[in-house]
Amino acid sequence: MAKFRHTELFCLVARNSFVRPYRALRYCAAFLLVALLAAAAAASPTLTAYFLDVGQGDATLLVGPDFTILIDAGRHDRADVVPHLEALGVTVIDLFILTHPHADHVGQCAAVVRRFPVREAWLAGSEHATLSYERCLDALLETGAGYHEPRAGEVVELGAARLEVLHPAELVGDLNNDSIAVRVVYGDVMLLFTGDAEAEAEAAMLARGLPMRAHVLHMGHHGSRTSSTAAFLAAVLPEVAIYSAGLGNSYGHPHAEALARVAAVGAVIYGTDVNGTIRVTTDGRTYEVVPERGGPLAGPSAELRVSAPAEDMPREPIAPVAGMCGPEQVDINSAPAEQLTRIVHIGPALAERIIALRPFTSVADLLRVPGIGPARLADIDAQGLACASASGD
Repeated sequence: MAKFRHTELFCLVARNSFVRPYRALRYCAAFLLVALLAAAAAASPTLTAYFLDVGQGDATLLVGPDFTILIDAGRHDRADVVPHLEALGVTVIDLFILTHPHADHVGQCAAVVRRFPVREAWLAGSEHATLSYERCLDALLETGAGYHEPRAGEVVELGAARLEVLHPAELVGDLNNDSIAVRVVYGDVMLLFTGDAEAEAEAAMLARGLPMRAHVLHMGHHGSRTSSTAAFLAAVLPEVAIYSAGLGNSYGHPHAEALARVAAVGAVIYGTDVNGTIRVTTDGRTYEVVPERGGPLAGPSAELRVSAPAEDMPREPIAPVAGMCGPEQVDINSAPAEQLTRIVHIGPALAERIIALRPFTSVADLLRVPGIGPARLADIDAQGLACASASGD
């Protein structure tokens, strides 16, 4: 409101000053347009994802301008999810996704459902005879929440968000590998959630060929070595990876092997055991990561504001055409990361992504790498340092 009051004052002064009337009108209109654009930019709706600190369990809240989504509900032996949601101002849950029936994911489901109206719940449909799961199902039935068992390939528009179901296509009888996996798309920014999906489920997702690229990956199975395989990470190419785990948990989560694989693709890593609740906020074009405490476990920066990636990369590698590299050039198909960083615009994170996406048919094929667009490619071409030989693997 203050901006528009200043605009009115500007127009009044211009109209009553020595400025000629037609010029005053032009100045006033231009100033008003600038004020309107500034106000629109300031009011850009955002999605905020809260990776809640709930110990050795999972619970993630996504709040947008016209939707509220809760993914999983923490542990059965704690009572912290409802207080978290209350503190964040939740009044209704539009979609409640319970990735699978284990007690560290559905543990407080019944309490959540009885505290907040739930419009629809998604469950994989697995059978599991535990008290936590049975109480969850009873609460959903008693409160009349909608019920759906999503399957791979489904796409659901929920307000300003698009939810793309990546898994399961059918149940295999393993609770972890039957976890619901969903990619949440908000504008140009993508977040991927996979529950406790392990290598078998990740391979099934890859085989389907659905788009999997994501800026933010919620690491599967609390950062276990059984998840976050190299092939899966090469397809997702996350810029930020977040795991949910309890400090000093008896499983040893997160496992060093999984963290090393994630770091190898250049992702910044955060964990609820170290960072507490982690907040990711996006306007659909850029995003910011703000941990409750501390900084990232790995990666170049604790605060990221990055542009959206290019289109989802082809799933099948493209064989490089024959080519030659000069003695002073850097071969993008074989050079190690430290040599790739000699190329203009290529830092350590982009170097790791180039390595993950090899082979390239030409330097122009670098457009497949998220973070390299036409303008950066033009600078790379102009530098003349990069080349793509047929000798790379």
